[in-house]
Amino acid sequence: ADGAPGSLLATSGAMRAAGLLLAWALLHPAASQQCHPTSPGGVLRFTDRHAEIRVPALHRVPSSLDPLYGLVRRCLDLIQQNPLPTELLRTALNDPGSVRTSQVVQYELGYVVCAAVALLFTVAVPVAGMCFCYCRSRRRCGGRLRAHRRSLGCRRRCLLACLSFTSLIILISVTCAFVTSQRVKGQMEPGLGAVPSTLRTLRQHLANVPQGVQMVVDKFEVPRKQIISDLAGKRRAGQHPELPPGIKEVLTGRRCLAGLSRSVGLSIHAQLKAMTYAALADLQDRAGDLQTSLHHLQILHRTTRALAAARAELEPALRERRRRVVALLDDPRCTSCASVLGRAQSLELGADYGKVPSVEKVLKALAGLPRSDFAEMIRQGNGTFNSIPELAVERMAQVIQDLRDDLARTADKVQSIADGFPLPDYTRPVSEALLRAEERSQPYLREVQRFERYRWIAGTVLCSIILLILACNVTGMALGAYGLSKREDPSDYECRGEAGAKFLLIGVGLAFLFSWLLILLVFATFLVGGNIQTLVCRNWVNQEIYKFIDTPGNLPPSMNLTRELNLRRDSNLSSAYRECKSGAGLWEVLQLDRSYELDEHLKTPKYTADFQKRLGDFTVNLGDVRLLRSEGRQDLETFARSGVDEVDYGRFQEEMKNPVVQTSLPGLARNLEGLQKMQRNGTVARRLAAEARALWQMQNSTVQSQEALVAKLGESVQFLSRLAPHLKERVKRTLATTASVEAQLPVQAQQILRQELGCFTRKELRYFTQYLNWVGQTLREDVASCQPLATALDNGRVILCDRIADPWNAFWFSLGCCTFFLIPNIIFAVRLTKHFRPIRNRLISTGSEETCPFHIPRVTALKL
Repeated sequence: ADGAPGSLLATSGAMRAAGLLLAWALLHPAASQQCHPTSPGGVLRFTDRHAEIRVPALHRVPSSLDPLYGLVRRCLDLIQQNPLPTELLRTALNDPGSVRTSQVVQYELGYVVCAAVALLFTVAVPVAGMCFCYCRSRRRCGGRLRAHRRSLGCRRRCLLACLSFTSLIILISVTCAFVTSQRVKGQMEPGLGAVPSTLRTLRQHLANVPQGVQMVVDKFEVPRKQIISDLAGKRRAGQHPELPPGIKEVLTGRRCLAGLSRSVGLSIHAQLKAMTYAALADLQDRAGDLQTSLHHLQILHRTTRALAAARAELEPALRERRRRVVALLDDPRCTSCASVLGRAQSLELGADYGKVPSVEKVLKALAGLPRSDFAEMIRQGNGTFNSIPELAVERMAQVIQDLRDDLARTADKVQSIADGFPLPDYTRPVSEALLRAEERSQPYLREVQRFERYRWIAGTVLCSIILLILACNVTGMALGAYGLSKREDPSDYECRGEAGAKFLLIGVGLAFLFSWLLILLVFATFLVGGNIQTLVCRNWVNQEIYKFIDTPGNLPPSMNLTRELNLRRDSNLSSAYRECKSGAGLWEVLQLDRSYELDEHLKTPKYTADFQKRLGDFTVNLGDVRLLRSEGRQDLETFARSGVDEVDYGRFQEEMKNPVVQTSLPGLARNLEGLQKMQRNGTVARRLAAEARALWQMQNSTVQSQEALVAKLGESVQFLSRLAPHLKERVKRTLATTASVEAQLPVQAQQILRQELGCFTRKELRYFTQYLNWVGQTLREDVASCQPLATALDNGRVILCDRIADPWNAFWFSLGCCTFFLIPNIIFAVRLTKHFRPIRNRLISTGSEETCPFHIPRVTALKL
């Protein structure tokens, strides 16, 4: 018993260390689980490299000439009000020889009228020019004014204003003609070049369908890498500062933690740690109760024996001291001692610890306990439980390798999607049709480019001539006006005015000389551009052309686009165009799902059956966690049967309420010291002082040591009295808890394993589902998209109508304005020429000089 405290301290230190480990584990939760049943799976990102092959969409670019383009289109709508000539086009395409001229004239009536006007202009203006030349040679036109009138100044200013106005209109028109001609030239070459490049791009888009399908299949690498990453993570054990020391020590020796096995092990550890650590903590408390109870029982036994022996030693000394004090206080010489005599007579022993129950029987029952090292037992149980993550890594290594092999076999199954995809069989005829269209368009495109070059040269030359005419007008008006300002008499000759008149006549001559070429160029470009606008562009915008193509019988058998483009029989160009425009794929347009059930090839179970089965059938034994060995269980059962709870601790507490001595020795000693000061007899006073000192000595040497033992006894009694009523219940609960935890740990570990594997399976299946959904969407809408075909058609309309036809038509419209305003320009220039030359004088008199010799002629002309 004397050596027990040392061993008890050592055992308590080890248990305190184990308790600190348990407290740390309870306060620091395990690492967050990689997979939780309610957590959504990650989102996979797929890069679509096939999407780089696109036909860039062209759009109408707003321009400052848009009002002019709109005006020209309204004029053409007035000239050509007839709708698309369906019957005429059907006849022309199927039987060109049966086309009647009257049908063409009836449809092109507006253009026929314009042709008649152009023909009249072409004939009339040169004829008028020749007449003017004849009259000019006869000095009938463009001569001089014969007489001066007061209204000449007003007429001259009016003619100047009209000629300036027509010149300004011609200048604006020729500027627009220059700009639009240059714009046609700038748009024609890239527009014509866009035709073969667009056809090649479309063929490349269709030719890349197999590569695109293979690219989509190859993207299985994305979910495969993600699943492999989930199966085997790359985080080192040292990178987990949140792990408990026990787990970290176990995992330090491994290079990395497997993802799935780590998740399973840590999840089991995290979900079972509360129950396990609570059982270990409860077991630690019972072991502590055993150790502490044994300690206090030993203290209780030793202390009661020591108090009984001390009482036996104190009793004769106290009785002798009482006799002496009573005799002294009863002495007649003692002054005022009667007041203290009663206290001295009651000086006797109080508590008798020989009467308290003995705990020897309990100590005999607990002799040799604890036989097992509870601290080591708790440490081993805690270590075994904390080794579950590492044990899961080891036990699941083979199934992870099997899952890798399953993924490799799944990649071979996915490859079958590309091998059986039928779209190339349908796109091959379209590619061949595009190739034929590209080859046949090359000669026509070269011819168009050549004629466009001729048109630009002719337009530039004729516009330059118009500018030359305008230059003659401006120079003539400037010189003529300057000459008029320098002329002092209207009949005087002025070279500047004469030069201005000649410049005006040169402009008139140029206008007569080239006006017929201008009107021919205007009509030629008008006939081409107008028909393109009214026959093609207008009906292209309202999709009348598509309706014409879709109507059976309109196109000859050799131009059957439904067969050429391999469209389904119940489809047509209009519906295909609308579907492609909305982003549909060739898969939907051609309705390939009737011949190839893509959804059947994209069902997830087809590729995940082996993966799911392997995870579903997997079981693993993570070992038994022994929290309490048999010797420890026997120690606790012996502790519960030892009778600690049968001791009457109330007797101890009742006895401890009694003091060691009934009368307070310090109080009695102070009373004697007080009486000493009141005595007149020195002998009595000395005896009182001696008795007081004896009482103090007895208090300090004997009574105080007994009181210390009583206090020590009180601590042990207090602990044991609190423990005793609940001892058996607590020990029973601890034993039941540890047994239950030991029995439930394997079962619940298997349940958590199934739960975690199920969660992992659902998470990985989401990766498969995401990939297969992306494959279906990409194959239907992206890889086999027909949107480039619709974009190519729209680009053709933008190039032909918006970028070429609009400036082309604006060119002939502007040039036509110049041409038609040359007529008033000629008239005003000829009329203005006379005003720049000297006016002839005509004498006005009533008789001759012979009859009136003294007649003074009147001035008939004034200075202009």
